Amino acid sequence: MKKSTTETYQIIDGVKKAYYNLNPAELVELAIRRGEGILSSSGALRVVTGKYTGRSPNDKFIVDSPTIHDDIAWSSNKPFSEEKFNRLYHRMLAYMQNREVFVFDGFAGADKTHQLGVRFINEFAWQNLFVHQLFVRPKNHEKDMHPDFKVLCMPGFKANPAIDGTNSEAFILVNFVERLVLIGGTHYAGEMKKSIFSVMNYLLPKRDVLSMHCSANVGSDGSSALFFGLSGTGKTTLSADPNRCLVGDDEHGWSEEGIFNFEGGCYAKCINLSRETEPQIWGAIKFGAVLENVIIDEETREVDYDSAELTENTRAAYPIDYIPDARLSGAAGHPKTIVFLTADAFGVLPPIAKLSKEQAMYHFMSGYTSKLAGTERGIIAPEATFSACFGAPFLPRSPLVYAKLLGEKLEKYNTDVFFINTGWSGGSYGTGKRMKLGYTRAMVTAAINGELNKVQYDLDKVFNVYVPASCPGVPSEILQPRNTWENKELYDKKAAELAGLFIKNFAKFQDVTDNIRSAGPRI
Repeated sequence: MKKSTTETYQIIDGVKKAYYNLNPAELVELAIRRGEGILSSSGALRVVTGKYTGRSPNDKFIVDSPTIHDDIAWSSNKPFSEEKFNRLYHRMLAYMQNREVFVFDGFAGADKTHQLGVRFINEFAWQNLFVHQLFVRPKNHEKDMHPDFKVLCMPGFKANPAIDGTNSEAFILVNFVERLVLIGGTHYAGEMKKSIFSVMNYLLPKRDVLSMHCSANVGSDGSSALFFGLSGTGKTTLSADPNRCLVGDDEHGWSEEGIFNFEGGCYAKCINLSRETEPQIWGAIKFGAVLENVIIDEETREVDYDSAELTENTRAAYPIDYIPDARLSGAAGHPKTIVFLTADAFGVLPPIAKLSKEQAMYHFMSGYTSKLAGTERGIIAPEATFSACFGAPFLPRSPLVYAKLLGEKLEKYNTDVFFINTGWSGGSYGTGKRMKLGYTRAMVTAAINGELNKVQYDLDKVFNVYVPASCPGVPSEILQPRNTWENKELYDKKAAELAGLFIKNFAKFQDVTDNIRSAGPRI
C-alpha cells in the first residue's frame, strides 16, 4: 500500500506525552483520574459526549484529489479541497502541542488478506479505550505493525467554518491519498469507527470484496447469516443469538473465502436494554466496556437504561469476546441466509417477506428504513428515509458498485434473502405498536433454519414481495399487515404513499436493468 507523506513523527512531535497501546485497565484508570468518566455499578466506564450524541453526517467530507476523483460518488459525498485539509491539519497539530495523547495500533478486518493497519491518536483516554475495544487488537508478534491509515481525533479542537471551510465546529475529513482521517469538534466516538468503515468501503470493492453494513452470526452447522440495516433496526440485537455464535455486530466483508468482521468489538444501542430481552448484551457491559450518555445514579452507580434524558442513542462499546461463544476468529463461511432489516414508521410493510435476487438488489439499493431518534443530530422522531445499501453515509463509491457485487454473490452461493420489518404494526408511528422482539426473533430463526422454505407464500400486490402464510412462533394474522389495521382504507392510503416513495427514490438509479427496476413496489 502507498505510504503516507504525513509520517507519524510529524503528528506526535511536540506533544507533552504520548501513551502507546495501553491496556484497558490503564486507560480506565487514566480516564477516571483525568475526570473523563466514572464507573458504573457493573464496572463499565460511563462518559458523556456533550451536544454531539450521534453522528454528524453534514460535517463529513472526502478530500478531493485527481487520483481518486473519478472513484467517488460526489452526488452523495461532500468534497473538501487538499489545500483546506492541509491548513486544518496544521492547525490541529498546533492544538496538540503540550497535550497528552493516546495511541492505539490495531487492524480493521479479521481476514489478513484484506486487513488494514490503523493507528488512532486520541485526545482522551476513554476514546482510546473505545477504539482498543472496537477494532481488531494486534497479537504480540504484530505490535510493531506499520499503519496503513491514521485517525487523528481531537474533540476539543473546534473548526472555524469561516477559516476552515467546514459546515460547523465539528468535522470528519477522510483523505484517501494521505491515508489520514481528521476528526474534531465532536466527542461522539462512533465517528471514529464509521470513518474507518468508509475507508474499507472504498478499498475493498477494488478487490471484488463486498463491504457490508451488517451483523453476522454462524450456526453449529457452520452456516452463516447476515443482518443488514441502519442503526436501531436490530442488527446487534438479532445477531446476538444464544443459539448461534456471533461473528460481528456491524461491519463485514464478503470475499471468495467467506465473510469476515471488520472489527474486534461491538457498539450496541442500549436504550431500554434489559437482562431479560438481551441477556448477552447486558452481560457484556462490565469492566472494560464504555457506556455513552446513559443516565446513572451518582450514589449507587446503577444505570437507568430506560432514560433518554441525554439521547435515545445511548451506546455500549465492548470487545466481542465479552459475548459468550462469539466467533473470535471474526470469520465464517459464505452466508446461507441474508436478512434485510427495516423499522417501517408507516407500519405497512409485511413483518417478513422472501426476496428473489432481483428483489434483493432492488431493496439493497433502496435501503429503506426510518431513522430512529438520536442516531443522527436533529432526528427527534422516526423519519422515513432511503439509505442505499443500508449505509449510504459510509459509501464513497456508487451504490451500483456494491449492488452488482451483491447480486453476483447471491447467485454464486445460492443465498436466501428475507426482508424483515422490525418497525410498526397495526398503524403508523404514534398509533400502531412496535413489532414484538419475540416475534421478530421467531421469524429470523425460521428463515435461518430453512423452515420458511416449506410454507406457502402470497404475493403482496403493492410491495411486490412474497409473504409467508405462516411462520413458526408467530400469529398468522400479523403476517399480512393490512389485517392488523382497524382502518383498512387508511392502510391502503399509507401503503400507496410508501410505494410511491420507493418508486420516486429508485428513479435516481439510471444504469439498472428492467428486471431489477420492476422488482420493486407498484401503485
